[in-house]
Amino acid sequence: MTPFTSIRADSVIAQGELKLIAGIRRWLGAASPKSPFGIGDDCAVIPPTKNHQLVTTDPVIFGRHFDATVPPRAVGAKLLKRNLSDIAAMGGKPVAAVISLALAPETSLAWLRGFYLGLAKCAQDHRVKIVGGDITEGPLGFVGAFLTLHGESTGTRVVTRSGARNGDSIYVTGSLGGSLLGHHYRFRPRLAEGAWLARRQEITAMMDVSDGVAKDIDALTPATLSPALTAHSIPISAAARRVAQQSKQSPLHHALCDGEDYELLIIVRGGTDRNRFERNWEKRFPKVKLSRIGHFTAKNRLPDDAVRLADYRGYEHLR
Repeated sequence: MTPFTSIRADSVIAQGELKLIAGIRRWLGAASPKSPFGIGDDCAVIPPTKNHQLVTTDPVIFGRHFDATVPPRAVGAKLLKRNLSDIAAMGGKPVAAVISLALAPETSLAWLRGFYLGLAKCAQDHRVKIVGGDITEGPLGFVGAFLTLHGESTGTRVVTRSGARNGDSIYVTGSLGGSLLGHHYRFRPRLAEGAWLARRQEITAMMDVSDGVAKDIDALTPATLSPALTAHSIPISAAARRVAQQSKQSPLHHALCDGEDYELLIIVRGGTDRNRFERNWEKRFPKVKLSRIGHFTAKNRLPDDAVRLADYRGYEHLR
């Protein structure tokens, strides 16, 4: 469904800001608490906590993160889930969010209602409160939604991207590649998995895969090390194989480069009993695949069978 309408009476410009905000309150329903813990004040009030505070932000923009083939409810859910995936990557739990909109005057009210209903359903499913935001008029043909999510650690520890050492194993959840066939908005944030991993001392670093493993692994790699990935261990999705039939690129290329997988890239301490770790994972998350895709080695000492990551490139903004 396109976000726009040629009928002025069906557009946001016919409502004006105040009526539109009233409509948003209705659409969010129980997902947005009453002021001062929700919409209505200059700032929302978030109750204090003893745990570490987490804050992340991500947008969805028409023509970049979704198009007219994606249902508006799915767009609203994707906006929140993109941010939930960041919280999951640090082993946290989400708490509250604010959302700002930049809407072209011809933005459809029906589309926007669907967007907010999808956002509200996702927020309720993950116990997130939508506590405020802002609306501004954007240029013709533009719809952008920008969400900032507040979360907290699930314990005393927050898992960061730093901490990998020589000999540490590299794991990934789920399967990779081909996200444009629908996974980019149908994915499930790995919140439970991230919280479980954060409680385990053998986990040295972690992040979510949003721009493709070929790019994202760099953020986990210390300057003195190189990631040695083995091609046969990469969990290639069925979607990546289907895309490869049309693109003339290999399925491995799509698995490493497509991005928007929203899986967890996990670093496990060297010397860990991997069989025991994997059995514990399978017992806790029997429906979520976990794959060891390689390990860290000294820089310029890659095994002969390691993937040449210099031949691959994930998604990079502004290129």
